[in-house]
Amino acid sequence: MVIKIELNKRQELILQIVKENGPITGEHIADRLNLTRATLRPDLAILTMAGYLDARPRVGYFYTGKSGTQLLTENLQKLYVKDYQSIPVVVNDSVSVYDAIVTMFLEDVGTLFVVDHSSLLAGVLSRKDLLRASIGNQDLSTLPVNIIMTRMPNVTMCQKDDLLIDVAQKLIEKQIDAMPVVKPNENGYEVTGRITKTNLTKAFLALAKDD
Repeated sequence: MVIKIELNKRQELILQIVKENGPITGEHIADRLNLTRATLRPDLAILTMAGYLDARPRVGYFYTGKSGTQLLTENLQKLYVKDYQSIPVVVNDSVSVYDAIVTMFLEDVGTLFVVDHSSLLAGVLSRKDLLRASIGNQDLSTLPVNIIMTRMPNVTMCQKDDLLIDVAQKLIEKQIDAMPVVKPNENGYEVTGRITKTNLTKAFLALAKDD
C-alpha cells in the first residue's frame, strides 16, 4: 500500500535534487550528496513507495509533482469497504427490546441490524433507540424492536465495493455510528457486514504507518 510519511532532511534534499535535475540516476543523486548508492537506496525506496518519486529503468528518478495532501487523497481512493468491514450483529424483527439490549451488551456493539423472516434487512437499532424505549413505562420484554427501529427505506447502507471515504461522509452527514454492508437481491438487501467509525479510524490510521 502507498503510504504517507514524514520526510527527513536527507529525503527532502533528494526530492529537491530530483525536482531540479530529473530524470536523474541514483548514482548521480548519491554523487551530489557525497554518499554511496547503497546508503541512499532505502531513502529512494521510501520516496518511491510513498509516491513522491517515480523511477524508470535506464532513465532514472523523476518527481511526480504531487504534494503530501494529493498523495493522501489518492491513497484514500484506494480504500474499500470490503477490506475493512467487520461481522454484523443481527437480530430478528420479532425479538423484544429487552433481548436487543442484552444482545447489544453481550456483543459490545453500538448498532444492531434488524432482519425479517427472509433474513433481509428490515431496519437498524441504535443505542439511542434502545435508550429512548427504556426511559418510558413500557414492558421491554413484550415490546418488539420493529416498533422502535429505523425502518427501511430510511436506513443508510453501503456495499462492499464502496470507497471508505464515501462511507465516512455518509456517517458524518447522517450522524450515525455504523451502517450495514449489504448485498442487493430481487427481494431486498442481505446484510453481509458492518462498517463503524472504529473500522474507519483503523483504516485511516494505517495510511500513516508502514506496511
